[in-house]
Formats: sequence, structure tokens, C-alpha cells
Amino acid sequence: MAGSAAGAVSAKGSSGTASSASWLVVLVVSLFFMWGGITSLNDVLIPKLKGLFQLSYARAMLIQFAFFTAYAIVSLPAGGLVARLGYGRGIAVGLGVAALGCLLFVPAASTATYGLFLAALFILAGGITILQVAANPLIANLGSTRTSHSRLTFAQAFNSLGTTIAPWIGAHFILSSIAKTDPASLPPAARTAFRAQESAVIGHAYLGLATVLALIALVFWIVRNRLGAASGTLRLTGDFSLLRRPRLGFGVAAIFLYVGAEVTIGSLLANYLMQPSTLALNPRSAGEHIAFYWGGAMVGRFIGAGVLRLISPGKVLAGAAVGAGALCLLSAGSHGALAGWSLIAVGLLNSIMFPTIFSLSLEGLGEKTPEGSGLLCMAIVGGALVPVLGGAVADATSLAVALTVPAVCYAAIAGFGWYARRHTAEA
Repeated sequence: MAGSAAGAVSAKGSSGTASSASWLVVLVVSLFFMWGGITSLNDVLIPKLKGLFQLSYARAMLIQFAFFTAYAIVSLPAGGLVARLGYGRGIAVGLGVAALGCLLFVPAASTATYGLFLAALFILAGGITILQVAANPLIANLGSTRTSHSRLTFAQAFNSLGTTIAPWIGAHFILSSIAKTDPASLPPAARTAFRAQESAVIGHAYLGLATVLALIALVFWIVRNRLGAASGTLRLTGDFSLLRRPRLGFGVAAIFLYVGAEVTIGSLLANYLMQPSTLALNPRSAGEHIAFYWGGAMVGRFIGAGVLRLISPGKVLAGAAVGAGALCLLSAGSHGALAGWSLIAVGLLNSIMFPTIFSLSLEGLGEKTPEGSGLLCMAIVGGALVPVLGGAVADATSLAVALTVPAVCYAAIAGFGWYARRHTAEA
């Protein structure tokens, strides 16, 4: 990036040694792995809760709405929090809030109440939002400015490792029994008991996650003074005047559309692969196939970390977005294995989009980097709104037609990449 987050750790870190900085990079990268896994579990929760509560696609997408709305509400205050507390303390607070959200899955599961699940998801996502506001600019600045695009993409590769592993594990434990029983066939009393029993599986899983998050928060609190301070200030209402900068404004829109497209596909994928017109999989197998979608992103990010050192990031972004949109349309217009696997393959092209959009958008912001990061993270609310639109289209037409929603998003992202390839960052 052209600038650096104020107070961020340089290549040698506060200890003055490159080896110390490398250790800190590994520690921060672990956060990308963790929140990737937690976020992708939503794709397993959707078919699970859709079946348990007999939801339409649009209502099932409220899972993503509750989760990603937190980015719009929490991002700007999170930017101010990180600016005041520094990166280390901000990350510890974010982990604590996320752990609280996981703990709230226990009462949600014990009462089998859909609304409580949504509330727990919102709080969990609030904690992850704080992590993203702090960790994205921090990892970009833990080293040379010249390699910031590559370093952030590398960190996102481990984010994708988490998103690859979690759906497979989640499908194995959470979706196994739902295929054997149709709640609609049960009498009211038995249906309530069945929902409580199935929800308990979810509660136990998130109780374990809460424990892990609390332990990681303790580690970051111990090393909090070695991660530096983000000295730029951020008003809780945000400095929306930054959106007048074309590069950042366009980037905020691109993040909104990218997260919306990626989440829409992941959210619909299990149900899409269960259809006789695609792969006709059972729920558990369909959930496990979500791992291939996120696994493609993981492989692509490791490859992209090298490609971005050789080719203009804007050109790489534009090409990947065009390819992703084409695959959506190919899947929508075909049947059988081609329809299923072409949609799964979108994950490979998604791989470099988020980190590349993020780093391109922040170029030239200097001490305004924490504020810009807050605005970009706020735009992740696209993951709340676009999937609901996709679900509504699916309810009104079909899952295949709903794939045109992410296709349109990718077209706009390609436009940002093309713009960024030839426009320099603002000073």
C-alpha cells in the first residue's frame, strides 16, 4: 500500500528483529483461519435450521442477514475502538465479544428458538467485525509495503483453510440426522422435542468454539503491547467524506457486492446440490461439498499470493470476477454434474477478490487507513442483503435463476478491477 496504518508494526517489529515480526504474522494469521471457519459454518446452519423450522429460502437467509448486519453496525465503532486501544487490545476485545455470541447459542438451542439463534449470530459477528477491522490493516503492515497485497492474500489463504475445514466437520455432526426425519411429518409436541434435540447439537458445537475463542483472547492480551497502536482517530459516526475518494468509494461498493455474491452462493449451495437437476446429494453429503467451494478459494489464494507479485492486482481482480460471473451463468443454464461443479468452481476465482479489493481500496490513505478499513468492513453488510435478495428470487423462481444475482455482482467487481489497474492511489 502507498501508506501504512499509523503505529502498525514494521518489518522488524517493536523488538527490532525480523524473526519477532514473523512470529507476530503467524499469530495474526491464526485469526484469519478462525473467523473463516466460524463464518462458513453459517452455510451448514442454513439447511439445518431451514429444515428444522420449515423456512422459505428468504427466511433462512436471515441467518446471513443477522450475521452480516453486524458489520454495518459495528464496523465504524470498531474502528474507533481499535484506534483508541491499539491492535492487540482491540483484537482481545473482539475475541471476547465473539466468545459471548457463541455462549448464547446454548440458550438458543435449549429453547429451540429461531430468533435467539439470530441474536447469537449477530453478537458473534460483532466480535468478528472488530477482529477484521484490526487484523486486516495490521497484517498488511507487518512487513514491506511492496508485498502488502501478497501478504494479505497469504493471510486470506488461511482464512480459506478455515472455511474449507469447518463445513465438512459441521456437515458431519450437524446435518447427519436431519436427513432421516422430516419435522413436518411429526405431531406438534414431537416436533418441538425433535427441534430441541437437533438444536442441542448446534449448542454443543458453539460452546466448544466459545472456549477456544476465550483462550486465544488471553494470548493476544499477553502480547498486546507488541502489536502497536493505530493512532488515527475515528469518530463513532464515521468520516463518510472518505467515500468521495473514487478509489475508496468504488472499493467499498466492490466489497459489498463481493461478500454478497460469495455468501449467496455458499448459502444456497447445499440445497442447490440436493436438487435432482444437479448432483442429487443427501443433506450431509451436500454440506460436505461446501468444503470444495471454500477449498477452491484456499487453493486460489495460495496461488494468488504468487501471481499478485507478477501481475497488476487490478488486472488479476478483473479477470477473476469475469470468470466467476461466467461460471454462475454456466451453472444456471446447465444440468447435472456440470451445473453442480461449475458453481463449486466459483470458489477458486473468488480466492483473491476480498484481499485484493481491500488492499487496493486502502492505497494512499496514510493515517486515514483505520477509518478506511472501518468503511470497508462496514461494506461487508453485503453479505446480509444480497443473500436475502437471492433467496427471494429463489422462492419466486428457482435456485438456478437466483444465480444471476451473484453474476451481476461479479460484473461490477470486474469494473472496479479494471478501474484500479489504471488509476493511481490518491496521495
